Amino acid sequence: MKKNLLITTVVLLSLMLGSCNHESKWESLFNGKDVDNWTVRGKATWIVKDGVLVGEGENGHIYASPEIIDFEFKGKFKIYSTGKNANSGFYFRANPPADNPESYPRGYEAQICNTQDAFTGWLWKPGTPTGEASANLTKDGEWFEYYIKMVGNKIEFKINGQLVMTFEDDEYVKGFFAIQCHNPGMVIEAKELYYRDLSNL
Repeated sequence: MKKNLLITTVVLLSLMLGSCNHESKWESLFNGKDVDNWTVRGKATWIVKDGVLVGEGENGHIYASPEIIDFEFKGKFKIYSTGKNANSGFYFRANPPADNPESYPRGYEAQICNTQDAFTGWLWKPGTPTGEASANLTKDGEWFEYYIKMVGNKIEFKINGQLVMTFEDDEYVKGFFAIQCHNPGMVIEAKELYYRDLSNL
């Protein structure tokens, strides 16, 4: 009897742990080959070169396919100027405006910019610097890792493993990931983009 109970307990625990591991699995946003699962908005040009997603040209955004509520994200980015100040951002819980899908997303933005006061690591809402970053840890022309977590209304940013921003906000509930190319005369590069869906945990 005790042996059967022990076996049953082990099986149940294994199933529970397996379910948790499955639900919290890291998923790739970018396959390093093409942008077939992404949607381009605006006038920026997006190509894949040597396993890197590259955006340049005009203003525009590229949206990844999964629609997300709560999540963890990690990815590597590099930005640099080819004539004008380089400005970009990684959006989450973001959606194209219904009245002008080619315009700026409605959602949260993890800033990527080293030439203004609200620099990389700040949280932006459309057109507005909102959550202050404690330090600017990035430079143009250098790769850095962004970690972003949002559960409920709590938002957290880390850069290269260092916590730089926490904030609470309720405005945007669900949406997509997106990357911005802000203006001509700049390049944004991204690679090793992964997310973990925490909505059902």
